[in-house]
Amino acid sequence: MERPRSALPPGVLSMHVLPADHHDRDWDSIIVPRQVKERLLAQALLVLQHGRKLSMLSGLPHGLIVLAGPPGTGKTTMARGLAQVAALALARQGATCLLEINPHAFPSDMLGESQRNVTRLLTETVPEIAARRPFTVVLIDEVESFAVRRSTASFEANPVDVHRATDAVLLGIDEIAKNLPSVLFVTTTNFIEAVDEAFLSRADLVMRFALPDRETTAAILGSSISEVAVQWPALLPLTRDAARLSELAALCEGWDGRRLRKLILAALAQRLDVARDPAKLSWDDLFSAARKKGGVEWAGGAAPTSRELFPDVPKELMHDHDHGHGPHEHGHGAHKHTHTHPKDDEPHSHS
Repeated sequence: MERPRSALPPGVLSMHVLPADHHDRDWDSIIVPRQVKERLLAQALLVLQHGRKLSMLSGLPHGLIVLAGPPGTGKTTMARGLAQVAALALARQGATCLLEINPHAFPSDMLGESQRNVTRLLTETVPEIAARRPFTVVLIDEVESFAVRRSTASFEANPVDVHRATDAVLLGIDEIAKNLPSVLFVTTTNFIEAVDEAFLSRADLVMRFALPDRETTAAILGSSISEVAVQWPALLPLTRDAARLSELAALCEGWDGRRLRKLILAALAQRLDVARDPAKLSWDDLFSAARKKGGVEWAGGAAPTSRELFPDVPKELMHDHDHGHGPHEHGHGAHKHTHTHPKDDEPHSHS
């Protein structure tokens, strides 16, 4: 059950009680080597399950994982999936709360306000929520805006308040590690160079995500086509052609995972008849979309008119309504108003 958004504390984007059936897809959709997922899961379970005992060590875990890499490589999806799989592993010991934080909610123009906001989050909000469940995973996206690298931040561009806010983050992480050892922070960053060095030094694991190689690219494309084939089974043969998938992957070298999955949507929109019936998707459509990098070529003759495109729409399906124009506008009389829109009484602009 998710808490109503209106009731969420300041800076909290969402809260989820895990495990939950509809959260399985995040972990399953990210295609990386098995040992990558196993290392992440092992790190999470070590903290969540044994954090209290480990907190007695001089080199105590901080319960902090940093996922770094280019945009679109699946960091946030992996973080959410990690919370779900860890919750599955720990389900017999109790539920896990996934708490998603919006780091952009904390910077403020008011002197000292950023520091107070961060302190409130880490000393009040997180502990209060963590007290409700045996295990808590806190996800912070774009952590570089939450823990700004102080050594390179300009005091002119970044007032003292920003530096103090980073201090508050470090202090809060330290206190939670000592007092709430069953809390795990999973953070993501597209720009690890912008994250404070002291924050990174506290991380139990810094995992760097890379752009997919040829083999992984082919696997992502195959997975994406398979998802579409669930709805249109006629496309299943496409998923079995490994040679074609490899050839398509070669055209997508250097693409991130998000862009690769979007390629399937672009392929479905290459031709109108495929957009209307995706079961007609072909390899030509997929290769065409890849060559155009998911975009469009500004080439070809003039486009047909709307009625040339769809000449067979019965007259009884055509609606006769006006947009509030007077009888003198556009050289015609007033139309009969057969249906209304919420803003029919507002002026409309026409090109």
